[in-house]
Amino acid sequence: MGAKKKARSLDPEISAEMEEEDNISRPASKPGKVAKEHKEQLERLQEKDPEFFKFLQDHDKELLEFDDEDIDDDVDTDVEDADMQEDEEILGQDVEDGEEKPANKVITAAMVDSWCNSIRENGQLGAVRNLMRAFRTACHYGDDAGDDSSAKFSVMSSNVFNKTMLFVLSEMDGILRKLLKLPSAGGKKETIIDLMHTKQWKKYNHLVKSYLGNSLHVLNQMTDTEMISFTLRRLKFSSVFLAAFPSFLRKYVKVILHFWGTGGGALPVVSFLFLRDLCIRLGSDCLDDCFKGIYKAYILNCHFINAVKLQHIQFLSNCVVELLGVDLPTAYQHAFVFIRQLAMILRDAFNVKTKEAFRKVCEWKFINCLELWTGAICAYSSEADFTPLAYPLTQIISGVARLVPTARYFPLRLRCVRMLNRIAASTNTFIPVSMLLLDMLEMKELNRAPTGGVGKAVDLRTVLKVGKLTVKTRAFQEACVYSVVEELAEHLAQWSYSVAFFELSFIPAVRLRSFCKYTKAERFRKEMRHLIRQIEANSEFTNERRKSITFQPNDPAASFFLEDEKKSGASPLSRYVATLRLRAQQRNASLKESSVLVGENSSIFGDKPIPASDEEDDDDTRDEQGATVFSSAWLPGSDSKTKAPKEDKKKKKKKTRQQPQEEDVVEDLVLSSDEDDEPMIDPDTPSSDEDETANLVASPEPHKKQKMKNSSKKDVQQKPRNMSKKNADWRAKSKKRKRSN
Repeated sequence: MGAKKKARSLDPEISAEMEEEDNISRPASKPGKVAKEHKEQLERLQEKDPEFFKFLQDHDKELLEFDDEDIDDDVDTDVEDADMQEDEEILGQDVEDGEEKPANKVITAAMVDSWCNSIRENGQLGAVRNLMRAFRTACHYGDDAGDDSSAKFSVMSSNVFNKTMLFVLSEMDGILRKLLKLPSAGGKKETIIDLMHTKQWKKYNHLVKSYLGNSLHVLNQMTDTEMISFTLRRLKFSSVFLAAFPSFLRKYVKVILHFWGTGGGALPVVSFLFLRDLCIRLGSDCLDDCFKGIYKAYILNCHFINAVKLQHIQFLSNCVVELLGVDLPTAYQHAFVFIRQLAMILRDAFNVKTKEAFRKVCEWKFINCLELWTGAICAYSSEADFTPLAYPLTQIISGVARLVPTARYFPLRLRCVRMLNRIAASTNTFIPVSMLLLDMLEMKELNRAPTGGVGKAVDLRTVLKVGKLTVKTRAFQEACVYSVVEELAEHLAQWSYSVAFFELSFIPAVRLRSFCKYTKAERFRKEMRHLIRQIEANSEFTNERRKSITFQPNDPAASFFLEDEKKSGASPLSRYVATLRLRAQQRNASLKESSVLVGENSSIFGDKPIPASDEEDDDDTRDEQGATVFSSAWLPGSDSKTKAPKEDKKKKKKKTRQQPQEEDVVEDLVLSSDEDDEPMIDPDTPSSDEDETANLVASPEPHKKQKMKNSSKKDVQQKPRNMSKKNADWRAKSKKRKRSN
């Protein structure tokens, strides 16, 4: 009993820490609380009234002999460390006033160095415990509970905070694996499940729980992307321990998905690597949550698209596709449900035919989901588990392309055709997309002369719908016609080595000749004639070689027709498509390009390059100085924040003052169009992202314009200062005569 009391007096915070961590992970079991309180009451009773306690021992032993299984872990962790007293004596030597209680509440750099050296040299468990208490204090620094008088330690300087965080995040994974007798790296869920039945786990699981729980807390408090990235890189090696704490696992997945979707710099990449490693190691425990969570996070980030955000959304899409490849059978089940949801939305649009139903289909959120599943099917087209999804997705995309057959929705239709061409190429399946493209050429908007002038260049990648006046511009007509030529050539080139190419290309060639006959634009006629010549040349190319064949059309040998030529890309259409792709790249480059590249300077991704491989993560903390990772510019919950200099604030104020004036000047210079009664932007349905954002932004206050107009009228009506009263009267009379005449 004396030994138990001694150990408990040396380590009173462990039980409190464990209780708090239990609250983070899961509610504490009621039998454990009752047993612990019962035992404490009996101990107090024995101290206060030993005679009555002896009476109970003699007459009512059942009251004293209760089941204390629920507190065995705490007793073990307290009793097992006979050297805890020695560690406290070492701490007393490190601090000058070690005997005084208030001095123990201040962690100094010397104390942290002493603990680190003890762990490296001797592996003392007492030093590990003290360092974990310091780590907990650092993670909760600035919280409401951080100033509690019952806390044993408190971090007083950024240097101590930095040293504690760096050492624990860098070394604690190896320390825990050593205590639990696990391999130095790796591990799977089964390893942890087997470990949970061992004696080592009962002794040291509270250290694992404290490490993961406090790290989760500090991740929720951090705002600096470099610090979050560093923390996640180090925690990735300990992710396998989350198999023992399901509640921690769900919270980690939620936090990581938030960083992946909204983080800057290298944080999205680091977060995704952590999430992928988690799915590989833990398997079914987190796959469902990760697949649903990452799909939801993707949707939240793709409501709108512009030239800057285009590559970022492509990066997010690639991450989702990569994660689906971890377990394709499970991914198929989720993909089937999500694609079915898209089909139901499209069905409502065809059946209900309301503006709201159309809006749900013709918005970026819906289209980006189609792009995502198109990428997934193209990536795993050779997998039998995923290929069956190609057919329903193709039906949905074709339905979206035909939903609104007007010229204003040409960008949407072209995007759908692009997706269909990708699916056809990856699955080697014929999809009749030529009709979607040829119908566009027969619409009057592309056959008549442009009445809206040259117009601005239209980036069809970043819009789904254009304005009414944009349709009449020359730039829009050229963008549409050139895109139709490129996609039609892409479609025909996929089958340029087919034995049935002549039959496949006959109707498209006839309709292209009809377009050349009726179009009034010579540049379009020239473009179509060039495409027709390539189709005719390719027909001759295939017809010459099929004269010598002996198999029937339904013979499996037909699939090997012109196989060697296909590998070398020898057909006329294949060579023509290569030149068209180069032209499309040049045209897109002439538009406003996106600078969003992972690892380069940009508005979304940061300056720091990403490590080429995961192996570089092992040494990043040794090469990185602590001050650059956990610097004094940030402490969790503290008030120290980077403040902008006063000069910058003044400049910002000046800019904000000048802005409304400039806007008013521009507003006065804009001329209204009396020739065309149609509005530039449809007020009900915005034509593009720019139109939608323009509707959201509040226009300048109308009274400012009215004031400017009134003031200008007053200036004209006011008489000049140098004019005499006689002249003024004379001018007024002459004006009256003119009006009467």
